[in-house]
Amino acid sequence: MRISNSFSEGEIQIMEFILQTLLRGGTPTMAARHKDFASLYRKVMSMKQRLEVSKTKSSVGTIAGQDVQDVEDVSDADDGGQQEAV
Repeated sequence: MRISNSFSEGEIQIMEFILQTLLRGGTPTMAARHKDFASLYRKVMSMKQRLEVSKTKSSVGTIAGQDVQDVEDVSDADDGGQQEAV
């Protein structure tokens, strides 16, 4: 069963409560006291982890680019740190 489709009735109520509270400009601190909050939080963290893993797997075969700092360091090393006169 996919974890995104396995929310209990209590977890759905918490999500609805949090969303309604946020839309009204409030803070959802009361939701943390609900008995199903911990379960919902674990599921959300699990979904987040699965998403990161799937992104990693989907990028297999691609070449990661260098950081800008690495590129600048290499270009300085190539010309001895001095720029050529044009």
